[in-house]
Amino acid sequence: MTQYRDTKDFSQAELASLFSSVAWESARFPERLVRAMKGFQTIFSAWEGDRLLGLIAVLDDGEMTAYIHYLLVRPEAQRRGIGSALLAMALEKYRTYPRIVLHAEGGAAPFYEKFGFTGMDALPMLRRGTSL
Repeated sequence: MTQYRDTKDFSQAELASLFSSVAWESARFPERLVRAMKGFQTIFSAWEGDRLLGLIAVLDDGEMTAYIHYLLVRPEAQRRGIGSALLAMALEKYRTYPRIVLHAEGGAAPFYEKFGFTGMDALPMLRRGTSL
């Protein structure tokens, strides 16, 4: 049975395992991920026993804009409603914010569209740091 938590406390192994499961580059930096989690205003996570199945992490300015930075669910736990539940929790928390923004990669756009997200006339840009 999936349990949902509001916590920022994760071990390196938990985060490395989750991020590796979806082949995200961040998995290469588990010690930094642990520290990064503490900087998010909001994190909701999904668990099965002591196994981290997924999480959503949100940055916000306290009033106007919330940015969903991470939403990831282990491939073997996908299509069980976990991503939808995590996103719904974040949307509820930020329901009074005029803007909730995210970057949808790959084929994720249809998933987010079900929750009312629409495309923006914006160009994603990236600058890689030298320490990566």
